[in-house]
Amino acid sequence: MSMPMHECLLQMVEEAHSLEDYQSGVPRWCSGCGDNAVLAAVQRLCRDENLRPEKLAFVSGIGCASRFPHYMRTYGFHGIHGRALPIAEGVKMARPDLHVFVNTGDGDCCSIGAAHWLHAIRYNMNMTVVLHDNHVYGLTKKQVSPTSPKGLRSNTTPHGSYLDAMNPLTVTLGVTNVSFVAQAVDWIPEVVHAVIKAAFHHQGFSFVRIIQRCPEFLPKMWEPWLHDPQKTLLLEHPDGIGYSAGLQKIYKNRQSHDPSDIHRAREIASSIDPVPVGILFRDESVPCYEDIRAAGKPRPIEMIKAGLEAELDKFTVWPDADEPARSAV
Repeated sequence: MSMPMHECLLQMVEEAHSLEDYQSGVPRWCSGCGDNAVLAAVQRLCRDENLRPEKLAFVSGIGCASRFPHYMRTYGFHGIHGRALPIAEGVKMARPDLHVFVNTGDGDCCSIGAAHWLHAIRYNMNMTVVLHDNHVYGLTKKQVSPTSPKGLRSNTTPHGSYLDAMNPLTVTLGVTNVSFVAQAVDWIPEVVHAVIKAAFHHQGFSFVRIIQRCPEFLPKMWEPWLHDPQKTLLLEHPDGIGYSAGLQKIYKNRQSHDPSDIHRAREIASSIDPVPVGILFRDESVPCYEDIRAAGKPRPIEMIKAGLEAELDKFTVWPDADEPARSAV
């Protein structure tokens, strides 16, 4: 006997998902690459929140981190270099019902995509943006990126980079309508998961910077931080993230920080030694652009179909279109 429609719908809502429901393919990142830690944290978040795979969309640009959508069994869009954010904004405007994630690298976001990054902060659309910052162009084999430290010898700067590194946190905190900024390091998985979870639950543009290692081209860059817990600063607050007793036992360098204090957030964000982790800033009052423009309503199916047909018609070869040309010859 067939199941009644209302019971089918109830079963869909109550269906539990496992990690395997979000996993697709075998990641091809280097062993020890921080991208693996971020992928594990995101897949764990999806499972814990029991998110329906068909309600998830992952968007990326170009770079090592941008292979992320390939490893998620969800909707995904692997865009061109620097254009992940405008693509994600288009997805959110057309389908505000989807949970949109953006995975971008320090070159993809902070260099060729910098203008899109700044305006995406200002639009404050409801999406979770993870900046995988390994301080180098890894996919194209070691070129200096905007976040590379001064003096780094690379294929494009054989005598060492001339400029101080850009700080993505202070840049983001300086843009109008900023609403959520957090930071984690890939070698503390608990914090990576906690900040991404907090970002997911924030209503607005959630910017999470993950400081991560590149074992291939910068294998020793973060070694002092790995071996000295005092070089990591845990940000604590009732409106921040919590830390397990085990983690607090190891990382004793902790500081109370109110995420509503943007001026203090900017000061903390400027530090690299110790490196701060946790939520730096959060403001739930900033309106989301898609709510202002579309009031959160999906586009009618008829409008979507008409739009697709119009685009496809541009490339359609109609059988009768070339008849006049043949008769004139």
